[in-house]
Amino acid sequence: MGNSDRENRKLWDAWSDDHQALWNAATAEGGLPPVYSPLPDPASMADWQADRLPAREDTAFVELGCGGGQGTVGVARDGVERAVGVDFSIEQLRHAIRLRNLYGVDARFVTGDVTDVPLADGAFDVAYSGFVYFMVEDLDAALTEAHRLLRDGGVLTFDVPHPFHELFDPETLALERSYHVTGPRRDKHDDVLHDDIVVFDRTVGDLHAALVDAGFTVKEVYEVPQSDDPDDYDEDPGGSSSPELRAKVPRTLGFWAVAD
Repeated sequence: MGNSDRENRKLWDAWSDDHQALWNAATAEGGLPPVYSPLPDPASMADWQADRLPAREDTAFVELGCGGGQGTVGVARDGVERAVGVDFSIEQLRHAIRLRNLYGVDARFVTGDVTDVPLADGAFDVAYSGFVYFMVEDLDAALTEAHRLLRDGGVLTFDVPHPFHELFDPETLALERSYHVTGPRRDKHDDVLHDDIVVFDRTVGDLHAALVDAGFTVKEVYEVPQSDDPDDYDEDPGGSSSPELRAKVPRTLGFWAVAD
């Protein structure tokens, strides 16, 4: 774990209650906090996904950087065989365990850094990481760990803020820095992330190359959203974007890759 990762862990521990309060702000009185499932809909999976993934009830799933557990609990609710979430923040995991108990699902949460995960080799069919790797100093180590955790032919899916989107001021749409400067940095237009959290802006090519070097075959690269009409987008409550910016530049960059 690098120095930036240690800084970020301290921040997440200190800031976890406030962050989860933001996430749960729209929860109806007496209702369950929101969760989501990052697994693809079996009816819409591409052939390569269908060939490599077992039936949902036979799938072993791990979320790398699970935070408050929303993805892991969502997958467990969907009925996978095994759902495990890993995070380096004890306070984030406290929220994850509470969420698991509220939903009454079978999910396990483990303390660990995504560059050094205390789980067995080849134990999972699917690994997922949502908006985490852009905060990780040693991306190569993180992707190598993801590969180690997957069986042969297992699938890694992850997303990050699109590195081109991060170059612009969301209000003025002005280009603020070079695409080739990858960080670390703290100057974020984002109310959802703590101001002091350290992030890295890897290029699309750098991310693709890192996956290949870690032993993956990249099967799909996706960029969302994909409409050029600002009216198609709501205002971003997190402050990290705007309808006008999203109509010009994709906000999210994602990858599906297979462990060779």
